[in-house]
Amino acid sequence: MKILYLTFYFEPDIGPGPFRNTALVHELARQLSPNDSIHVITTFPNRYDSYKPGAFDQEIRQDRGCPITIKRIRISNHKSGFLDQIRSFYGYFRSVHQLTYQQPYDLVVASSSRLFTAFLAAILSKRGQIPLFLDIRDVFREAILGVIKNPLIRLPLNPLLRLVERYTFNSASHINLVSEGFRSYFRAFSKATYSYYPNAIDDMFLALPASRSESAEIYRPKTLLYAGNIGDGQGLHTIIPQAARQLGTAYQFVIIGDGGARQKLEEAIRKERLTNVHIRQPTSRQLLLDEYQKADYLFVHLNNLETCKRVLPSKLFEYGATDKPILAGVTGYAASFMNQHIPNSLLFKPGDVASLVCQLRNTPYRTEFRPEFIRRFQRRTICEAMAQLIRVTLENAQKT
Repeated sequence: MKILYLTFYFEPDIGPGPFRNTALVHELARQLSPNDSIHVITTFPNRYDSYKPGAFDQEIRQDRGCPITIKRIRISNHKSGFLDQIRSFYGYFRSVHQLTYQQPYDLVVASSSRLFTAFLAAILSKRGQIPLFLDIRDVFREAILGVIKNPLIRLPLNPLLRLVERYTFNSASHINLVSEGFRSYFRAFSKATYSYYPNAIDDMFLALPASRSESAEIYRPKTLLYAGNIGDGQGLHTIIPQAARQLGTAYQFVIIGDGGARQKLEEAIRKERLTNVHIRQPTSRQLLLDEYQKADYLFVHLNNLETCKRVLPSKLFEYGATDKPILAGVTGYAASFMNQHIPNSLLFKPGDVASLVCQLRNTPYRTEFRPEFIRRFQRRTICEAMAQLIRVTLENAQKT
């Protein structure tokens, strides 16, 4: 059995995609035999232009189970702009076709947030007449149309993306969705079977020390930490500058990350002449753990867009593994998920500065570990179940 695994992001890159894909590939290898193989085709680290750890062009790994061959493709530099990403993906698209030409595979697996890795996998699946397993991390068509306002771009782009979606999702044997909020959107694509395994908590977050109970009193100003992508989907520029101005010097925002909307955030901070908002470059997860320990609150926000009502921010799984209170500007499925699974969360509507300020000032500070959340959403548990699903997808296809 030879499996082709396509993902634009893989460790040592950072972010939810690399962490999820790396763990899943290794768990799948563990469940397969030494006679099987997994061929991963990914890229050199590129999620952030400001953070690019070194990586090898090709690696072969075999700790347990089957060997894993990892091939990394060099793509053009980008700063998360739409045209930049199109150019980058075209380089990946072309190289994958060359690397897989006349290669015999039994299954194609793809993890995709921007649709086109999944589209590429569907093409290869059709070409080789082999089954396709998709792990879908975002509803790309809805997300991109939510931020593109120019009708001259939207009008031709919408039907084009619908065609790509239809071809891609109707080619799959099985589709995993990282958010159950996507369920209604995918009812139009009924040929595949579905599962709903979300992002998860990595091992390094499973044994975090407890915060000092008096931390909210001894640290001044109180720190609200956001760590992750700074994009239009997060909409940090729509909430943090105004909130920081109203909260004053008793609070500070620390933002660790990068992304396509970072410049908007920086401009808004300058406009407000703020001294209590600090933006830092992306860093390793080990160093990020130290920042989590220093913070008083962990902050997450989604823009007030229709598509954001469906998503489940991956950052919640890291945050939820700590004992820190979580301040979340979310609605829709994310709000429902937090109310059900993540206690000690302070929720406000996206973009609602007054509600954010009210929650902080009127809610007594406390820390609380979340053992049930940690037990249920460990990376190991979710990857074991997903790897088994991938094997079942292939076995079912071989029977037919």
